[in-house]
Order: sequence, then structure tokens, then C-alpha cells
Amino acid sequence: MSTFERYLTLWVALCIILGIALGHFVPGVFQAIGAAEIANVNLPVAGLIWLMVIPMLLKIDFTTLGEVGRHWRGIGVTLFINWAIKPFSMALLAWLFIGWLFRPFLPAGQIDSYIAGLIILAAAPCTAMVFVWSHLTKGEPHFTLSQVALNDAIMVVAFAPIVGLLLGLSAITVPWGTLVLSVVLYIVIPVIIAQIVRRYLLAAGGQAALDRLLARLSPASLTALLVTLVLLFGFQGEQIIAQPMVIGLLAVPILIQVYFNSGLAYLLNRITGEQHCVAGPSALIGASNFFELAVAAAISLFGFHSGAALATVVGVLIEVPVMLSVVWIVNRSKGWYERGSKTVAVAEANH
Repeated sequence: MSTFERYLTLWVALCIILGIALGHFVPGVFQAIGAAEIANVNLPVAGLIWLMVIPMLLKIDFTTLGEVGRHWRGIGVTLFINWAIKPFSMALLAWLFIGWLFRPFLPAGQIDSYIAGLIILAAAPCTAMVFVWSHLTKGEPHFTLSQVALNDAIMVVAFAPIVGLLLGLSAITVPWGTLVLSVVLYIVIPVIIAQIVRRYLLAAGGQAALDRLLARLSPASLTALLVTLVLLFGFQGEQIIAQPMVIGLLAVPILIQVYFNSGLAYLLNRITGEQHCVAGPSALIGASNFFELAVAAAISLFGFHSGAALATVVGVLIEVPVMLSVVWIVNRSKGWYERGSKTVAVAEANH
């Protein structure tokens, strides 16, 4: 990881402070930015989100979808965790902690919005940072690439229905038009643009040309994320100053779901006899979130001032330290893992 990426949590914390301060001293600027909307889409934020998302999608090679069968156990486990467990476990944790246990300590008018933000955060698997986490666990790169490509393809059709279903179960009104528009704006169009640019660069200058562009765009992508956070906290500042514990309370269900889903994916891979180099990235993909999409969708659906937007930003705040802790656990437990997977392999061979 670059130094900038390694200290992402610090930069997010500084953006929180800067955003709150600017929102207090120059509120007119933020009101003008918030008013720059067309069809419930904030134009400045849409530009920033594209700058965040497109460089990440440039890394995805959808031709690797043909390789998903090479590690079918790991692919199956990760798909099961990402699409059958994670959104629903997060909804359950959100209802339990935000809707019940922490309700007395949170603004009553934002409870449903906080729950919605947590659901949105969990409904999309991570796209870009997973490559970093996989590298740190010496993960199988072809598995990681094919799994991310498969998740992105599924996300195009599954994100809106899953979010709509879970918000409906939470008795939260679903603005379907805005939700579908968010999917088109922040998934479909960026995927198309990224794949066109990727194919052009590979045809014109090969992998080296693509790598040079990614090296230039990577700092811009993270900078766009941080600018978006400054805007968010410029709008959220007064609420946070009034109740600073909100961020800590929202972090509780996020942390639990990260460790639960990563642990479950890791254990299921071990039970099925998958290699450790696949189980590591599988656990990390199963636990992490596509927070750029979550932030964009929450703003589009509920607005800058919403608890949903704040909840997704808490996911950004804790992403790096919590995922690095999962990387540490995966690396430290390799011996234990391989003893179990070898036992499964021997049993299958004897059978």
C-alpha cells in the first residue's frame, strides 16, 4: 500500500474535522453545492463519485469471468457470503443495534435513515481495495480478479433489488426511480466507460499504458473520496457536534458484520478444502464494502443531511484499520488453516 492509502483513516478523520469547521463558518457554500441537483442527483458529487469509481473499474478484466471454475469452492463461498448473507446480516444487526439497543442515544428522526445507510453499505461488495488486501495475504491473483469481476457483473442487476427489499422490510419508503438511477449512474455507466478506456489502452500501449494511467488516477480517486467526505461533514457537522457518539455507535454493527462475514467465509473455505491463497481473499471480499457506491447511493436516495449518508461514511472511516486486522488474522492463522484443509483433501482422496 502507498503511504497515502495506509493512512486513509487519518485523512478521513481530518476531513471530518475540516468539513465540520467549514460547514459552521461558510454554510452558504455548502447550501449552494447541495442545491446543484438534477433529478435528485447532485452534480458535484456525481462528478466526484465517477472520479472515484472509474479508476477502480479500470482494473477489472471481465474476460476473467471464464476462469471462475478454476476455484469453484472459493467462488461459491464468496458469492454465498456476499449475496445471501452479508446484506441480510447487516440489516439484522442494524435493526438490533440502531433500531433497538442504541435507539435512546440517537436522534429519533434519523433512526430509519441510519438503518438504510448500513443496508446500502453492505449491499455492494468491495471492488478496488480488495486487490490490496489480497496482495497482503499472498492471495491467488486470478481468483481475486475473477471474483471481483463476477461480483461487479452481479451488482449491476442485484444491488437495487436487494436494497429495495431490505429497505422495504425495514418499512422505509423506497424511491425506486432514484435507486435505479443511482445504479445506472454509479455502476452501469462507469463500468462501460472503464471497459472502453481499458480496451483502448491495452490495444494502443499494452499493460504498461494501463498501469501508467492507473498510477496517475489513483491519487485523484482517493482525493475525490476525501473531498466528498468534506462536503458530507459540512452538511452533517451540527448534528455530529450535538451528538458526537453517533459515529461510534454506527461503527458497532459495521465492525461486527466485518468480522462475522470474514470469519464465516474463511471457515467455509477451510471446511470445503480450498487453498489458503484463495480463502484469504475470499474472506476479505466477503467482509469489505464498495463504500464509494454506498456513499453515492445514500446521498442520491436520502440527501447530504441524512443519517444514511453519515452511516456509509462511518464505513469509510473504519475500512483500513479493520481490514488490516482481518489480513493479520488470515496471515497468522495460515498454519491452522492448512492443517484443516489438508485433512479435508485426504478424506476426499480416500473417499
